[in-house]
Amino acid sequence: MTSAAKSVDQSAKNVAESRPVKIGARVGIVAYGITHLLVAWLALQVAFGSAGGQQASQRGAFQELAQQPFGRVLLWVLVVGFAATALWRLTQAIWGFGYESDRTRKVRRKAAAALRAVVFVAFAVLAGRTAAGGGGGGGGPQKATAGVLGMPGGPFLVGAVGLGVVIAGGAKVYAGWRKKFLADMSLPLDVRARRIVERTGQIGFIARGVATALIGVFVVVAAVRFRPDEASGLDAALKGLAAQPFGPYLLAAVALGLAAYGVFCFFDARYHRV
Repeated sequence: MTSAAKSVDQSAKNVAESRPVKIGARVGIVAYGITHLLVAWLALQVAFGSAGGQQASQRGAFQELAQQPFGRVLLWVLVVGFAATALWRLTQAIWGFGYESDRTRKVRRKAAAALRAVVFVAFAVLAGRTAAGGGGGGGGPQKATAGVLGMPGGPFLVGAVGLGVVIAGGAKVYAGWRKKFLADMSLPLDVRARRIVERTGQIGFIARGVATALIGVFVVVAAVRFRPDEASGLDAALKGLAAQPFGPYLLAAVALGLAAYGVFCFFDARYHRV
């Protein structure tokens, strides 16, 4: 049984580390960049009041793409890329980071890889549902928050989750400022190219951190006010920012930052250690 288990484990590892999966992972990173560019475009439309009924979120980005010529075909390509990236992240969570000598850091990075695998699975499902003609679902955050708020101690639990999201956003900002993302990349020797990768990564990670923190703030507000309808995702966070004094200008800055992250993903697809 032990020998059979080892054989299955090795076979799974070989498949996960195969060239097609690695190529698919890079396609998935590119797909992630395209998604952020579309979200940035929708956010700019929100900032200048021309978004109509579109959502400035991943769902809205996929719906926007589906409306373009050959958009549904491209969505299916994104699905394959997202799925391959999820598989690659899963292998990192199981077998990866053998070069890390610090056990605590190794466990932390494996946990982060597992979380990213879940995120890319969610993207694959959302893109697939949109490509198949579905709306991608809706009302998830509000329904989940409403259920938790109705539990004993629910507001405290929702508030704690919101604070956790805010902290996660702050961690992204810190990672961007300190250029932590470079640790997983094999950058080119050309100084100008390295500088472009570093700057787009810094701006992009900081913008993503701000957007994530905004979502957390909305969740905390929902807990304090006991109003689950105020707990939503990226779309509500960006539109909430636009409603503040000088909000359109702040939202435009965040949108440009998200666009920078989208551009960074193209570099990441090329230089990430896969």
